[in-house]
Amino acid sequence: MAQKKRVVLAFSGGLDTSVILKWLQTELDYEVVCFTADLGQGEELEAARDKALLLGIKPDHIFIEDLTEEFVQDYVFPMFRCNTVYEGQYLLGTSIARPLISKRLIEIADIVGAETISHGATGKGNDQVRFELAAYSLNPDIKIIAPWRLWNLSSRTKLIDFAEKHQIPIAANKVGEPPFSVDANLLHTSSEGLILENPEDEAPEYVYQRTNDPEKAPDKPDYIRISFKNGDPIKIDDKEYSPANLLKRLNDLGRLHGIGRLDLVENRFVGMKSRGVYETPGGTILLQAHRAIEGLTLDGGSAHLKDDIMPRYAELIYNGLWFTPERDLLQTLIDKSQDNVEGTVKMKLYKGSAHVVSRSSSKSLYSKQLVTFEDDKGYYNQGDAEGFIKLKALRLRELARRNKKD
Repeated sequence: MAQKKRVVLAFSGGLDTSVILKWLQTELDYEVVCFTADLGQGEELEAARDKALLLGIKPDHIFIEDLTEEFVQDYVFPMFRCNTVYEGQYLLGTSIARPLISKRLIEIADIVGAETISHGATGKGNDQVRFELAAYSLNPDIKIIAPWRLWNLSSRTKLIDFAEKHQIPIAANKVGEPPFSVDANLLHTSSEGLILENPEDEAPEYVYQRTNDPEKAPDKPDYIRISFKNGDPIKIDDKEYSPANLLKRLNDLGRLHGIGRLDLVENRFVGMKSRGVYETPGGTILLQAHRAIEGLTLDGGSAHLKDDIMPRYAELIYNGLWFTPERDLLQTLIDKSQDNVEGTVKMKLYKGSAHVVSRSSSKSLYSKQLVTFEDDKGYYNQGDAEGFIKLKALRLRELARRNKKD
C-alpha cells in the first residue's frame, strides 16, 4: 500500500485547527502531523495533545515543544535592541512569533518526511504572509495548504456543523459567537474582531487579560533596576534571569501596575486597516529601559542612525520578512551598535506607566563637566560655539541675502 501524503499542521487544539486537521484527513486524504509551539501563551498545551490523539493522530506524530527561551533570546531580544515599534506604537508581539513557528514547521516536516505544511491563518490577515514567506525562505520547495483560502467553511456556523458531523468536541463557549479573537505569547496578547471591529467603540474592560485596570492598580509605585549587557537585559534588581524568565518577571510587574495597553488601528500588509487591542506589559517596561541605557552609552550619530532605520526594520518584521538578507544586514548593524550598551536603569512603575528615574553605566558617554551650569574649570570653551554656529549658518545667511535681494 502506498504511503499517504503527510502534512505538518500548526495545531492549537482549538476549534479552527481541529476542523482543519479533520478536513485535511477527510477532504484531502493527508496523514497529519501536529505541531504545537509553547511560546509562553499561558495555556495548558497538553489539552492539544489529547485533542490530537482523539482525532486519530499517532503519538509519535504529535510535537508539543517549549520554545519560550529560544523565542525571547533569538527573536524578542534582537528586535528590542532596535527599540522596534510598528507605526510608532505596536511592539510587534504577534509578528515576531511567526518566524520561529515557521522554522519549526519546516524542521519537523524534514524530520517526518513531509513535503507539505499547513496553518490556520485566514486569507484576510497578515499571518498567512508571515508563515509562508518564512517557510519559503527556509525551504523553497515546501508545499503549503492554507484551508481558509480553499474551503467553503466560510462562517462559524459552518465550522461548528463540520465539527459536529465529524464528532469533534466543541467547548461550550465555542458554540456561540466568541466576543473577540485572541493571539497570545510571552511578549503580548492581541485581541481583535467582532466586538472590537468598530473603532468608535471603547474596548470593554474584560478584553484586557494580561494587565490590571490602571485606575485600580496599587496606589504605591514599585521601583526596579534592570541591568543590561550588549543591549540585552540580564538582571532585575541584581538577580540574574534567563531571557524568558526575565520577560516573565517584567510581565508580572507590568500586569500589577496596568502597564502596556494599546488600542490601535493599524495598516495591515495585505492592504486593509484593522483595529487591535494589545497588551505588552513587560515589553513596554523593557523598551523604556533600553532606550534609557542607550541614551547614556550610545553616541548621537549611532543613536540617530538606529532611529532612522528602525521603521524599516519594524516593517520587515511586521510583513514577515525575518529570514531575508535585508533583515540580516540591518541586524548586523543593530547588534554592532550594542557593543557598549550596558549598565543599569532604575524604573518607577505606577498606574499604567513605566518611568525612567535614573541610569548608570561604566561605559557612559555623559560628562557632567561638559554640561554643568557651574564653573567647568576650562573643560569647555564656550567661545568655540560662535565659530561653530557661523559655519552652520553660512548656507542660511547666503540664502537670506539672496531672498532679500529678490
